[in-house]
Amino acid sequence: MDLGLKGKIVVVTGSAGIKGSIGETIVQRLADEGAIPVIVDRNVRGSGYADELQSKGVDSIFIQTDLSDYKQVEAAAKVIEEKYGRVDALINNVGVNDGAGLDASMDDFMYSLKLNMVSFFAMTKFCLPMIKKVKGNILNIGSKVALTGQGGTSGYAASKGGVLGLTREWAVDLIKDGIRSNAIIIAESWTPAYDNWIKTLEDGEEKLKSIVKKIPLENRMTTPVEIADQCLFAISEKSSHTTGQFITVDGGYVHLDRSLLTE
Repeated sequence: MDLGLKGKIVVVTGSAGIKGSIGETIVQRLADEGAIPVIVDRNVRGSGYADELQSKGVDSIFIQTDLSDYKQVEAAAKVIEEKYGRVDALINNVGVNDGAGLDASMDDFMYSLKLNMVSFFAMTKFCLPMIKKVKGNILNIGSKVALTGQGGTSGYAASKGGVLGLTREWAVDLIKDGIRSNAIIIAESWTPAYDNWIKTLEDGEEKLKSIVKKIPLENRMTTPVEIADQCLFAISEKSSHTTGQFITVDGGYVHLDRSLLTE
């Protein structure tokens, strides 16, 4: 299916993770569709990703940005304005489940909010004139933690809950401008970061098995490619009458009846 993304300027925050991470995979799938990915991340790894895409004839740029600093986010938006002048879609993807729980310092909690939620507001605010110019759309990457809790991660949970609130608020705010705002909710996805976390646990393999058994559809984790493809469909004109929605890509992990989880 041609999603009609060729030549579209798509800004993706938090997109310079390890190869195979959700943000990096979104960027690669955008390039496959002929879109122009704008990589916004603090990790210089993004420069290599942009160079790699350019070597394949894909127009892409990397803007090194600490997304927890709204001044840097504003500066990044100015670079996008000067280079392209418009934003057809903004994918707010940055997210770190940093374990800032009730025993964390206030500074750690506030930093978690800045990175995982305030960055979404800042990027959207500063890109909005460019989004309005072409009736683009906004897609926020959320987490099941906002709906289920997790324990020991108050900053991340509060942030991701806020992200869902902002998604609906922006859908209302911007409906008069013909701008859509949606969110993707992720549960258990097999990313390089997840793999690294499992390896830090003494009983990592057993923990992994217990998690996978709780995923109703096929008893497997969601792949980053499946998430990326859902993102591309959501920002495309194939989803032209979808706004204010939370699209859960999780194999039924959050919402389906627990009675499905039988041996």
